[in-house]
Amino acid sequence: MKLELHWKIIIGLILGLLFGVTAASQGWGGFTNDWIAPFGKIFINLLKLIAVPLVLSSLITGVASLSDLKKLSRIGGKTITIYITTTAIAVTIGLIAVNILEPGSTVPEDMKIKLQNTYQSAASGKLEAAQEVKERSVLQPVVDIVPSNFFSSASNNRNMLQVVFVAIIIGIALIQIPKEKSRPVLEFMEGINDLVIKLVDNIMLLAPIGVFALIADTITSVAGNNINNVIELLSALGFYMLAVIMGLVIHMLITYSVVLKLFSKMSLKKFYQGIAPAQLLGFSTSSSGATLPVTMERCEDELGVSEEVSSFVLPLGATINMDGTALYQAVAAVFIAQTLGMDLSIVAQLTIVLTAVLASIGTAAVPGAGIIMLVIILEAIGVPSAGIALILGVDRILDMMRTVTNVTGDASVAVAVASSENQLRI
Repeated sequence: MKLELHWKIIIGLILGLLFGVTAASQGWGGFTNDWIAPFGKIFINLLKLIAVPLVLSSLITGVASLSDLKKLSRIGGKTITIYITTTAIAVTIGLIAVNILEPGSTVPEDMKIKLQNTYQSAASGKLEAAQEVKERSVLQPVVDIVPSNFFSSASNNRNMLQVVFVAIIIGIALIQIPKEKSRPVLEFMEGINDLVIKLVDNIMLLAPIGVFALIADTITSVAGNNINNVIELLSALGFYMLAVIMGLVIHMLITYSVVLKLFSKMSLKKFYQGIAPAQLLGFSTSSSGATLPVTMERCEDELGVSEEVSSFVLPLGATINMDGTALYQAVAAVFIAQTLGMDLSIVAQLTIVLTAVLASIGTAAVPGAGIIMLVIILEAIGVPSAGIALILGVDRILDMMRTVTNVTGDASVAVAVASSENQLRI
């Protein structure tokens, strides 16, 4: 019997977990880094390689196929409204979880000092990056969306929002010119889109190997050559991780279920079975941007979302819909304040909601970008930003989990919007 893709990925994930634990226990960190990790990096690079041509071709054809700017504005309005609403709900869930569990009160004093000393150098690099972001003008994020050189934007996946902008304005222009003029361009883009989708199929043949390598490398990176490092970290930051994970699970199971039930008739079983490979890939890569090609393929082929909707909603979601990241930032900010013995007022926590929602829109869909925006949130509520050293040890693990939430959110909104536009095949 031929195994389905998600089962192959799960097997790769479990084997990677077992190998990673063994490698950390036996001191094989160097071997893993030199001979195992490169396969994971190759797999991610292959996914990133096709991300820009996929977004460009699918979004141009998707926008142009709408043939009506009113329809485009209607779909865009629904998409952005749902994205922002779910992000605000995610932050609120995170704040409730961290205030109920109070994980900051469970960290021993000696562990606080050890964590700050261990991750001080890593934290300083994040602080410098955050300072650069903070020094930008209020409208700079808007300015950054519009590129001065498209080829420069297309050469860096961190500039995906610029690629989305270019694709949208090209798609709009194609609607406005005569069909006989736009048809050759659209046929070319449709050909590119079909080509990239086939590349996705071919690249996903390597998914189990890539996932195995990524998980093994993650464990040895956190543990070094001593598995006790992981045990010590988990014992000190277990409640903090529980608050984040509990918030993410509640948000996925309740918020997205409500979105699906309100806007579509799709069963939750069908949704989660269809999107499972993209979730597993998001968990392994920690990048919703790298997972985007698979998310689009699963939404179209397994969930029945029309290409017209998926090509607009999903690339946009991969750049502005960061529910998992926003929830984590809320929990982390309050946790750091609790650990440092600071009480946050209602006003401060409302500031977290507003800042986290706005910050999530500009957070790059790549591993670790959320920690930079966290620094800005900490400074907005008067908490020492150096406190991020307390959480850096487990950030990679939580990054994997919040990426699953981001990917799930993108897919649920795509299904909701497609259903509301009568473009969902059930």
